[in-house]
Amino acid sequence: MDKEKKRVPSYEGILRSHMIQVPSCIAECSGIRIFGRRIKSLVFSTDAAIIKNINADAVIAVYPFTPQPAITRAVLEAADMPVLAGIGGGTTKGARVLRLGCDAEDQGAIGVVVNAPIPSEIIRDLKDNLEIPIVVTVVSERTDIAERVEAGASIVNVSAAADTARIVAAIRQKFPHLPIIATGGPTEDSILRTIEAGANAITYTPPTTGQLFAGLMTKYRQMMVEDSTAEQ
Repeated sequence: MDKEKKRVPSYEGILRSHMIQVPSCIAECSGIRIFGRRIKSLVFSTDAAIIKNINADAVIAVYPFTPQPAITRAVLEAADMPVLAGIGGGTTKGARVLRLGCDAEDQGAIGVVVNAPIPSEIIRDLKDNLEIPIVVTVVSERTDIAERVEAGASIVNVSAAADTARIVAAIRQKFPHLPIIATGGPTEDSILRTIEAGANAITYTPPTTGQLFAGLMTKYRQMMVEDSTAEQ
């Protein structure tokens, strides 16, 4: 197809021209289609300001605290894109995870994410009660993927730091059709390696609001220096 015909027109405006862009190389992955929505990039954040100002396809709202419906609700209200909501599985277990999963579905989450230690019987309970997909986090090559899939996992989310690409490749070899989300790492090279290993979608950790503010303040200070110099 002619390249000009494939060109994507864009509009940014002025006030939103400095919003966060996910790495363009994420477009190389196949994506995962959930209820008709194709998702390639997921922003790993619960910061409403970040979520409102990033071009990711979806949000993966997982955080290091006991999951709370109020947090899920806040993320859903801020997001213009689908949300995969964390519902525990580590410290938070048992019937509470099931209640959180049902609440997340009722609030509009497109999927739920459970932590690596979750027992398979809880995954089965979630599968019996939810229509939205269950995303099971994988942090080690010792995870029994077949058991997780048999229990009801629809998608796996590989988050294994430097070992992520290797574990993704091992999973893909055994499960050629299993949807895989994975952390891509800090560089385009690491993201592409993860995609080449078999990841269908990539989670991206954006800079914090503090980091963004630091850059903005530096810019403002420089502008004031330049204005002062011009007046002299």
